[in-house]
Parts: sequence; C-alpha cells; structure tokens
Amino acid sequence: MRIGCAARGGIAALLLLLSCQAVLAQAPAFPPLSGRVVDDAGILDAQTKASLEAKLADLETRTTNQLAVVTLKSLQGYDIADFGYRLGRHWGIGLKEKNNGALLIVAPNERRVRIEVGYGLEGSLTDAVTRLIIENAILPRFRANDFAGGVTRGVDDIVAVLSGQATEYKQRAAKRPDPSAPAIDVVTVILLLIIAFIVIRSLTASRIRPSRRRGQWGAGTVLVPDSGSWGSGSGGGFSGGGGFSDSGGFSGGGGSFGGGGSSGEW
Repeated sequence: MRIGCAARGGIAALLLLLSCQAVLAQAPAFPPLSGRVVDDAGILDAQTKASLEAKLADLETRTTNQLAVVTLKSLQGYDIADFGYRLGRHWGIGLKEKNNGALLIVAPNERRVRIEVGYGLEGSLTDAVTRLIIENAILPRFRANDFAGGVTRGVDDIVAVLSGQATEYKQRAAKRPDPSAPAIDVVTVILLLIIAFIVIRSLTASRIRPSRRRGQWGAGTVLVPDSGSWGSGSGGGFSGGGGFSDSGGFSGGGGSFGGGGSSGEW
C-alpha cells in the first residue's frame, strides 16, 4: 500500500510539472513600472496610493532600499513565487550594487499575496519574517475585503524591518510555530529530478540555436543566444543606478532577485 501511494503521489507531481512546462516556455506579460505603487488590479483608492508612494519614497531616501507595491489582474497561470521572482528582475527593483529591492505583490483574482525579497535584503526580510508580516498584518484584512488596509499594514511592517527593526521582527517570528513540511517519498523525488532535467534541457535548447555547416559540428559552429533569454546587468528590465528615470519618474536601479520571500492566500 505504501508503494502504491508513493507511486500515485509521484505520478501526480509528474503530471503537474509537465502541465507547467508549456507555461515556462514563454515569459509572462508584466505591467509597466509606472511608479512605486502599480495598481494594475484597481483595488486601491487614490488617497491610499498617494500615502503609500510617500512612505516608499521616504524609505528610499533614508536607506536607499527600494520597495514597490504591485497589484495584478492575473498571474497568467504562474505560481506567484515564480511570477514575483521574474517581475523583480524585470523591473530591476533595488540598486544594482546592493540588490536591496523588495516587492509586495497582490493578485486578488487568485487570492494570493507575496513579499518578494532581493538578494541584499534576505538577511533582514527573512522567509520567517515575511511570513509573519503576511499572516499577521495582511491576510486578516484581505479576508475582510480590506485591501487598502492590508496593503498599508504590510508596507508599514516591511518599512519597519528595513528601517532597523529587523531583530525585533525576527524574535517575533521565532516564537511562531513553524509546521514541518510533509515528507516526500523516494518515487516522487526521483520523478521530480527527471522532470527538472527534462525542463532544463528544453529551456536550454530553446535559448541556444546551433548553426550547422554541411550537417556536422565543426569549427564553423556558432552558438547564438536566443533573444528572449534572461540577462543580467543592464539588460531586460534593468535600468541604471538610482531610483528615478530620466523623465523624473520612479525606476528600478538594476537589483537582482533569487526567489527569497514568502507567499500567502486567503
């Protein structure tokens, strides 16, 4: 019976990951970075947006840390963690030399929220701290349909952590019970490794197109990067250092993200 359950769990994981492979083949459509608050889903009133913009601008002035808020009409079939990682890199939130950016992402249609953390802030905005903020400050208000209140309280807590109160929040987070993740059986692990290998090979093949002469590999072979592949530095959504674009509006500073942060749902 144990083998049968393990096999069924592995097959379910296999089918789920295969269904996501088509989504991985193309990048999502991101909203433009029009300011520190991008309310693409239209859930924030003008007064709340103005108040949030002022808080985020003040945070950047005092600490150089960049925090942006974005509400999305749709996650376009992506998991919010994957979408957030890609969006953070596309916008380049945070300074390039510090990677000190963070995003508060709300997807009301999918009822998902995430705090995405840049490399340079992972020591302060740990997974435990971001989970604490989501569960204590944001989700209770979202469940009461108070989106403005949830976003505002979430921003206030993130700003507090990035303004020097990280130790206090870490202590509070350490007191919360952290349920252990369910064990994964051997069959599922093997299938996940196989799927990861297939996906990596597929993505690599789509990004490198060999030029072949006379049907054989030789000295004339040229590897041409796909124009849609991810880049770093000033490519993609990255912009030069500083929090403002040439036109005077907010822009990212080239910060990078590695998937740190936490997600929640209501």
